[in-house]
This record gives sequence, C-alpha cells and structure tokens, in this order.
Amino acid sequence: MKDFAYARAGSVDDVVAALSDPGTAVLAGGTELLNWLRLGIAEPDRVVDIADLGLDDIGGDGGSALVIGARATLNAVGGSPLVAEHAGALSSACLQAASAQIRHRATLGGNVLQRPRCPYFRTEAPVPWPCNKREPGSGCASLAGRHERQAVFGGTDGCVAVQPSDPAVALAALDATADVVGPAGWRSIPMREFHLSQAEAAATGEPMREHRLDPGELILSYRIPVRGDRSAYVKVRERASYEYAIVSAAGTVRLGDDGRIAAARIALGSVAQRPWRLDDAEAALVGLPATREALLPVVDAALPDAAPLAQNAFKVPMARNAAVRALLLAAGGAA
Repeated sequence: MKDFAYARAGSVDDVVAALSDPGTAVLAGGTELLNWLRLGIAEPDRVVDIADLGLDDIGGDGGSALVIGARATLNAVGGSPLVAEHAGALSSACLQAASAQIRHRATLGGNVLQRPRCPYFRTEAPVPWPCNKREPGSGCASLAGRHERQAVFGGTDGCVAVQPSDPAVALAALDATADVVGPAGWRSIPMREFHLSQAEAAATGEPMREHRLDPGELILSYRIPVRGDRSAYVKVRERASYEYAIVSAAGTVRLGDDGRIAAARIALGSVAQRPWRLDDAEAALVGLPATREALLPVVDAALPDAAPLAQNAFKVPMARNAAVRALLLAAGGAA
C-alpha cells in the first residue's frame, strides 16, 4: 500500500478545495476505500476524512421529500422508521447489503460509489491479466473467462462489469436525486442517471467512467420524493448474508381507487453497470391488476434489449421474476 497523508476536513469547502488535487481521496466509512488501497485500485497522495462534517441526518424537507445525508450508515438508513414508511425499497436494500458489522460503518454515499465486483478487477496489483479498468487498453479478461455474474445490458467489448450497490437500485426506482457540490457549485443528479453503462460511458469519450460525478465533486445528500407509493426490494443471491446480488429489483406501485395500478416504477440491479429502469414496462403497467399473471408478460416484453453472454443468459428470466416479485410485494399482493 502506498503511503499517504491524512487530514480531517473542517467544512465542505475544505473538502472541495482538497479535491482540486486529483491525488486526494475522500474517507467516509472506509469500508470500500480501504479495499481500493489494499488492492492498488486507488493510490492517493492524501486522504481527507469527512467524519466531522455531519452529513448523516435523516429527515424531511417539509413533506415533499425525504432527505438522507450521504454519511448516514446503511444500518441507520435501514433502521429508520421514516425511511421504512416513505422509501421501503431503500430500507430493505440497505439491510440486505453486506453484514451487520459492515453496515454499521458503511455509508450510503460510499456504497453507491463502490466499484465493480468483477474478480478480474478486484485483484491485488500487479494485475496478472487484462483489465481495462486497471490498465486501459489491455483488454477484458472476463469476456473470454468467467462472466456469469456480468452485465446483460449496456456492456461493451471493453468491459462487462456490473454496479453492485443495493441502495443504488432502490434510489433509482424511487426517482431519488443526489445533491452534490464541487468547484462549479451545487447541482442535483437524478439517481436513475447517476451511473453509466459501458456503452453510455464510451459515448462520452471516457469508456471506463462509471458515474456522472465530476472530479472534485462531493455527494452531500439524497432526496427522495414523497408520493405515497409503496415500494419493495428483492435481492437474489447465493446466500442470505454478506453476499452481492446475482440480480436484484426495486419496484414502486401506487394503486388507484379501483385497485389497479395507477403508477409503477422498476429498476433492475446487477444486470448492468448502472441500475436498469424498465421504462416501457412502467408505462404498460398502468391500469393493470396487481397480479403475477398480468405483470409477467409486461415485464417480459420490456427485456428484448438484453444481450447476455455465454454464461449468464439465466440472468434475464431471473431479473424478470425478481421485478415481478418486487412489484407484487410493493402492491401488497402475494409474491
């Protein structure tokens, strides 16, 4: 591990000023950054600790939105009655992430910014195989190797890794926004657009870029609209603790007076390098009864753009079923 200087920031302005140096990294909970340092994924000259800035409040802004500080821990978010009431999918996603011990330290902001869990990327330097994220231009070992956990949407010949965050999927389905600040001032980024697929990143001219946060920017909080919808999160994994999703789904449903769906939103996780919203299905679900028989063909018809690799075609029907289950749970029906 490379030696680095350490400092505790006294204000948000201090952090923004420090981040003007590209050799500076931010320390929040540390559960992800320490892995980067150990593996050589990140080699900062300086680490700035933001523990003294607060940024961990969970509250409202007068009734129209739920506001969660980026330094709120996953356990705090998952255990908040306010989050459970207005953003059940996020509460569930946080409590299904990692382990209780890690959730006690891991922050919402850090979890959303975690790097892919591709085994060819997550290896100690020097990396013994091609990986464009570790050595640009070297290639992607996963394409010719193991890729059953990799993307079925938005991948390229340069990378097929997926974004592993559970809360990011819920935030995308909930139409949340991230409040960020940087050298150009404050701005808001919709969470459904926060991450980039490899194809989207390639279109920007930065094929290995993973999100829309610009250099020098810091996430302050997340803002979730309060609409009266119910939401749920479904995580399919090989074991029930300390495991990343094979696929996941977050769904929100609002029922009309007739008991049919008045509005719905669906985001899939671990199928792309970003949470994957099913816009066509969301529109087609309006007016349908909240039953598996009605939902399944609509969600199925929204997945024609999937491009599975040789080892992960199973992810497509698995994601479809997870999405239907999340919608049924959100609607209060039998899953």
